[in-house]
Amino acid sequence: MSQFRNQEMLDNADLCIKEGKIEDAFTILNEILMDDPLFGKAHNHLGYLYETKIRDFTKAEEHYKLCVQYAPEYCAVYYNYAILLSTLKKYDELTLLLNKAEQVAGINHSTIANEWAIMLEAQGKLDEAIVNYRKVIAQTFDNKTVDIAMESVARCEKKRNFLHGNTTTTMPTTPPPGFRI
Repeated sequence: MSQFRNQEMLDNADLCIKEGKIEDAFTILNEILMDDPLFGKAHNHLGYLYETKIRDFTKAEEHYKLCVQYAPEYCAVYYNYAILLSTLKKYDELTLLLNKAEQVAGINHSTIANEWAIMLEAQGKLDEAIVNYRKVIAQTFDNKTVDIAMESVARCEKKRNFLHGNTTTTMPTTPPPGFRI
């Protein structure tokens, strides 16, 4: 089959995934790979299915690695694979992946900064996590993403204060309107 035909089939598999027709998506994706085992995007989609639907993280990782190898310009694999590596707490591999992702044309740098921040927060590197959450805020154009990143900064600051022994909460100097004791 041609690249065009494989892309068309991938689009159909993507639609099947969105419609919850997982078995159909598997069939289509495996058909693509039987025709062209180097069609990286199909590996990404299989990785996603193995990760999210079957919970076979080993197979998911295998397919994500193949996608990065055969379609290193395909941005979606970096987002998907990063989530898997974060879930598995494979931080050394995640660091390598995120460094590579930052060099990919068209990558959403806000999303990559968020993955850095999540990893750093999980490792207890709260100051570095805050720096990356602030990068998310600076690089996104989505209000919901800004709000989530701002909440993440506040959470990290709260954790940092607690871990440094500041366990008291302070009341604002001026109570909010309608506040009663």
